[in-house]
Order: sequence, then C-alpha cells, then structure tokens
Amino acid sequence: TRCFFYHRSRRPFPVSPPPAASLSSSTSAAARRSSSASEMEASSSTALYPQRRCKNIYLVRHAQGIHNVEGDKDHSAYKSPALVDAHITPLGWSQVDCLRDHVTKCGLAKKIELVVVSPLMRTLQTAVGVFGSGNCTDGESAPPLMVKGAEHSGRQAISSLDCAPFLAVEACRERLGVHPCDKRSSITRYRTLFPAIDFSLIENDEDVLWEPDVREAIDVVAARGMKFLDWLWTREENEIAIVTHSSFLDFTLNMYSKECHPTIAEDMRKRFANCELRSMVLVDRSNLGSDTPTCDFPGKIPAGLDLPSDVADKKHIEEASNGNRGAAGCLEHTHMSSPTRLISI
Repeated sequence: TRCFFYHRSRRPFPVSPPPAASLSSSTSAAARRSSSASEMEASSSTALYPQRRCKNIYLVRHAQGIHNVEGDKDHSAYKSPALVDAHITPLGWSQVDCLRDHVTKCGLAKKIELVVVSPLMRTLQTAVGVFGSGNCTDGESAPPLMVKGAEHSGRQAISSLDCAPFLAVEACRERLGVHPCDKRSSITRYRTLFPAIDFSLIENDEDVLWEPDVREAIDVVAARGMKFLDWLWTREENEIAIVTHSSFLDFTLNMYSKECHPTIAEDMRKRFANCELRSMVLVDRSNLGSDTPTCDFPGKIPAGLDLPSDVADKKHIEEASNGNRGAAGCLEHTHMSSPTRLISI
C-alpha cells in the first residue's frame, strides 16, 4: 500500500467544430456551450472526499541538534561517537519556543488529538517542548512529559496536563545505521527522562535496529515511511502531529512526489528546516476507513410515502442501476490499489 500527494491529471479533451459557415446561430451557441463545458471538465484540478475518510496530519522536523551544528562544519562529524543520540542545542530550544508560540496562536495546539514521536532524544525534546503544556507547577500529581534539566536542556519540567497523549513509534525514526547520532538510548532511560510519554509500542529496551556498519537504503526508508502512514490511518484520532527527522521526511515525500504535478512535486521535495511544520491531509481511498460520519445526515427522517416524489425516486434508482451495470467493469479496472494518499493543505 502507498500514500502519495493528490494531483488530478489534466486529460486532453479535443473539440473539432465544423466550419462556421455551416452552422446556424442556434447550433453555434450549442457548440460553444459544449466546448466550454468540455474545457471546464478538462481543466478541473479539484476532488471531493468524504470527511470521515480524511485525517489532518502535521509533520514536524526536530529542532537543531548538536549533530546538525557539527555536521554543517564537517559532514564526517556525523560518524562521531561523541554525537550518539544527539540532543538539541540552545538555539534548538529557541526554535521550539517559536513553533510552540505559533501552534498556540493559530489554534493548532488545542486541535491536536495525538502526538506521534520518533524515539530519539532530539525528537522527544522537540515534541514535548512544542506540544506539551508548558512548565509544571508546584503540586502537580500527573507525571511530567519531561523532567527538569533532561539531557542538557536547562529547562524546567514540562507538564502533561491538558494536552494530547504522546506515543513513541520506531517506524518514524531517522535513517538507520552508521551515524551514531541516529542511535537511540535505552527505553529505560527515556522513561526516566520523559515519564508521561507512552513507549509501549517499542519492543526492545536497547536499540537493535541501528547497525554501525550498515546504512539503511533510501528506498527502504521510503517504504518504511509509507507503511507508517498506512498505520497512522488505523488510529482513531483525526488530528495528529508527527515529530520526526529530515531524511525520513525527504525520502518518504520524494517517493510520493513521483505521482504529483511538477509544481507540487517541487514543493514536496524541499528539505525540511529545523522545527518546520507542514500540514497535510491523509485520505483513505479504500475500505480502511469505516467509521460512521459524525456530521452526515441520512435524510428521509421521518420516513414515509410521499407521492409523487417516492415514485420518481424509485424510477431514478432503477434507471441508474441499469445504466451503471456496464460501467462497473470500467470502474473496477481503473481503481487504484493504494488505500491512502496525502494531500497538501
């Protein structure tokens, strides 16, 4: 299964009217109307989806980490053991504050129902700093999202009150292998530093995915990203933030861009800046989404015979049924196999 950005292709719709001299005025007008309608159909670039088959997702790259600073100076620094599970810098925390201010002012902070986060120090720090409830106050009984001073943060403890749940998921980790900055710490250590984050989906305490001599292939990262988004669709939440990494986002979205209009593809391929947020819509095009719509109304309530409209409704249904029999095979032939797709908003 795959997720990708939506672009409706523009199919040519040639119209070859007869010579003007052979047309009557009424025929000319009809031809112009037909041509106009055809042009409208050919140029349409919009689509409609039932709301119950859509989720809003918010992709966030982590704030500046110590590995970013060293890697910008010398790319070989990414292989330094001193940068294992890199934490964010003081500038990174300033970036976190700016994004937190933005999501609060635009109302997004109150809409988020779930925060999914990669289990690496820099993403965990970014996630709780942006989407947490601010500094803990004296007397709070709930466990904090992050304890005071966690991993050179210099920050007060961050409260878990009145905010969405946080869930750590390994499927949205950075590209695996070779670079120590992408090797995670133990889950035991993370639970000590981030008590209110749910790490229950991670099976192994130590990092068994990262290998010192094998770098994860780009196409494998992209495939992992697509499977992650398919999994995301199975969640019951409809407003989900994902805090992850640049290469994971780059390779995954680049794969989606192959089926997009060039303008959208170019936008998708832009590298995420530190602490950048992009909003998208995840769309289910199959039977994965089966929830009952909360705002739709079926109509004809109360039910009852209402002549002559019920007679007309029955006739229309019969005609539509007869007319659609021949089209069914065509629909089955053109149905795309991917159950979900992403739409940029």
